[in-house]
Amino acid sequence: MQLRIPTEVCRSYIDCQSQRAESVAWDRRRHEALPVVTISRQAGAGGFTLAQKLAQYLQEHDTRAACPWTVFDKELVQKVLEDHKLSDSVARFMPETKYSEIRDTVEELLGLHPARWTLAEKTSETILHLAQMGNAVIVGRGAAVIIGFVPNAFHVRLVGSVQQRIQRCEEYFQFNTEQAMEYVKQTDEGRVHYLKRHFNRSIDDPSLYHLVINTDAVTPEESVVIIGRLVLDRQETAKKGTSAVG
Repeated sequence: MQLRIPTEVCRSYIDCQSQRAESVAWDRRRHEALPVVTISRQAGAGGFTLAQKLAQYLQEHDTRAACPWTVFDKELVQKVLEDHKLSDSVARFMPETKYSEIRDTVEELLGLHPARWTLAEKTSETILHLAQMGNAVIVGRGAAVIIGFVPNAFHVRLVGSVQQRIQRCEEYFQFNTEQAMEYVKQTDEGRVHYLKRHFNRSIDDPSLYHLVINTDAVTPEESVVIIGRLVLDRQETAKKGTSAVG
């Protein structure tokens, strides 16, 4: 599946959702919320690759897809910038990484970027909007906590052994072993810090997710089918329930 640049992805998705909003009454949209999938992942667990494969699977098998299934990872940052009319230069201050609070405060006072609390709040608002629109696979940023267990959401956590994740990073990023070890350590710590600081939750709490997958034991192809079928089955069940009530 060929990837497009973030701006194109966002515009295509929003254009489709805008057309859908015009053609479907709001009450009907509220009762027929399109599904949204969130993916939380340890570094090197293959989250972005899985997200792309899952979006492709859902696009091929979701017969009710009113708009294309779209992945928001790096694209999510672009969407936040567009939603809140922020400068592209702010993007570099929005990673899920651990940072120096002293340095952050100085940079904020110098006007280099808004407060990280503000950036996290704006990111959360965008994630909620995406969840309301549906047909989105959202990677990271505490999306499972932000969206919660609403009927149209399905939350997945990807984990794996440190050894396997280091090896994947060596292959994917062309790192040597030392670089891969440092990347996994720093990235994991950053993601833990992000969720704890902004939402006071533990990223490793399994109760935040519908499904936790060990990527050492389950291949990406198997994971895609497992998640995809569950999402579509739940959508079908919800549809029948709505029809029965109606």
